[in-house]
Amino acid sequence: MQRTPTQQADPAHGTLSTPWAASGGGAPDLGTILAPIAADMQAVDAVIRERLSSDVALINTIAEYIIGAGGKRLRPAVVLLVARALGYRGTAHVLLASVIEFIHTATLLHDDVVDESDLRRGRATANARFGNSASVLVGDFVYSRSFQMMVDAGSIRVMRILADATNRIAEGEVLQLLNVRDPSVDEERYFSVVERKTATLFEAGARISAVLAEADRTTEDRCAQYGASLGRAFQIVDDMLDYSGHTEEIGKRLGDDLREGKVTLPLIHALRSAAPEQRELVVRAVREGHGDFDAIAQIVCDNGSIAYSGKIALKEVEAAAGALRTLPESEYRESLLNLLAFAVARDR
Repeated sequence: MQRTPTQQADPAHGTLSTPWAASGGGAPDLGTILAPIAADMQAVDAVIRERLSSDVALINTIAEYIIGAGGKRLRPAVVLLVARALGYRGTAHVLLASVIEFIHTATLLHDDVVDESDLRRGRATANARFGNSASVLVGDFVYSRSFQMMVDAGSIRVMRILADATNRIAEGEVLQLLNVRDPSVDEERYFSVVERKTATLFEAGARISAVLAEADRTTEDRCAQYGASLGRAFQIVDDMLDYSGHTEEIGKRLGDDLREGKVTLPLIHALRSAAPEQRELVVRAVREGHGDFDAIAQIVCDNGSIAYSGKIALKEVEAAAGALRTLPESEYRESLLNLLAFAVARDR
């Protein structure tokens, strides 16, 4: 029987409770979830190190810095888990999982420059350490290397999916730029960015695995739906944590979205629900990029905006779990379901 993660939002604290928390065990940690693909993940790490190497010293220096920063590697994990859940027994999924991670890494390098970020995963961003020019150019190198690797996969269909996804991510970056410091951003505009910037790569990763496993088109579409819904839920929780998390846990300063003028789902709900004087305080902070963050965060929490965002994330989780219903039972499908629980219950 399929087990759907049925977390609930706690309106009092703006947190998400899980079935595991209720039993005293807590949500499964990521290491446990990814245990069935541990060998595949190690193979991905080896490919990443090999394919990031260059005879240009600065590229190697920044590449090593990026690798050293770690990260959850959720996107490549989705590629590996979906492939294995569909019975794939080859090795090309490792290459494609690495491609997905390269595309993601390139977007982070460019994002941090555009956002003028100086902290990611608890340490200085590449642009803060090496400068904007080096960070952008190495991001270009990583992007172009990912396309070389796509060719190695030998599938025109896979190349089309990944090329289209990369183009949509770029569109998302531009849309987000257009939304900056605009307090009139609504949920439709917010999700237009989320779809492109975050959900697209999760969706593409799940879809290319289905293509690799030669699944029928219905199964392929359901896997893609899983990836897209997981991506949306993951981004919503990220945006919640910017107002309700802890700097030492999430690896970046709280309030960075507000300082960068980004109007995310919790803030959209707060602007819609807050009293006029509260709304004016939020509007001014968005437009000016500074203000009393503690006061803004309190407004977000007091108006139930964290809990509201959590409920939207849970709807995405339920949609993703439903999309897996027709996949055969296996430890890989179980991990894909547990990954949904992790995405919404995490604190970093």
